[in-house]
Parts: sequence; C-alpha cells; structure tokens
Amino acid sequence: MTNYKTGKDLTQESPRSPRLLVGGFAILGRTIDKCRALLFGKVGEYHFDCPLDNQLFSFMEVKGADFKAYVAEGHSDEDIGIWMKSHGATKTDAEIADWNDKVCRNNYSDKRDNKGWLEGENVKLGLDKDATLFDYLDADDKSAFKK
Repeated sequence: MTNYKTGKDLTQESPRSPRLLVGGFAILGRTIDKCRALLFGKVGEYHFDCPLDNQLFSFMEVKGADFKAYVAEGHSDEDIGIWMKSHGATKTDAEIADWNDKVCRNNYSDKRDNKGWLEGENVKLGLDKDATLFDYLDADDKSAFKK
C-alpha cells in the first residue's frame, strides 16, 4: 500500500506498471510513485518528469512542476487523478481511452531511430522484438528487483 506522505522506496521496489490505470490514465500511477519517491529521497535510479511522464503531461497539458507541487501536498491517487482532469486540458472519456490505448501499444514502429533501441533492449530482457515500451518497462523493473 502506498503511503501518500512518503511514497514507495524505489531503491527497494519498482513503481507501478505504466499500463495500470489510475484516475483513468495509463502512466499516472507510475508517475505518482516516482514523484513521491523523489520528494522523499527514495527515487533510486528512476526519474520523475522523464519522457514517459511527459507523454501524460503533454496529453493533459500540465507541467511537471505543477504536478509535483500538488503531489507534495500529500494527496491520494484518486485526488491526483481528479486534479489531472480539472487542471489539464479538457478531454472526454473517449479521448482519454484512445490515448491510453495508443500509449499502451507504443512500440515505436513509427519512429525507426527509437525502434532500434527498444528492439535491442527487448532482446536483452527476453522479450519479442516487437514488444511495447510498457512490456520493456515491466520486464526491466522485474529484472531490477528479483527476489
């Protein structure tokens, strides 16, 4: 269970999967975990306000600094999801669902320069070369915290 005042210790466990929906959004739970861990000095090798987080921030037209300030107040995941919808761009449930589907399926097939990197990393982790970015992140997290 996440402690909203201190968050996860990302030196000991991974953030949530980017495909897990929080507040109706993919990526949001992972972004919250990294933000809380950063705020309380437990972020380890993870990065908040990274390109993955910025996919969500760009879609909703919010700034990482504003998100971080709100998270620092100790709000719950549910509150943060509501904040995203009320402080970001106005999006319909259908637009959010379409965006979630798109980011969950992203394997950079439309970006050859990034596709090569992801294919190589997927092979290292035993994934199919066409696995998604989220598949890679989940496998990498699992690999990093083997018990």
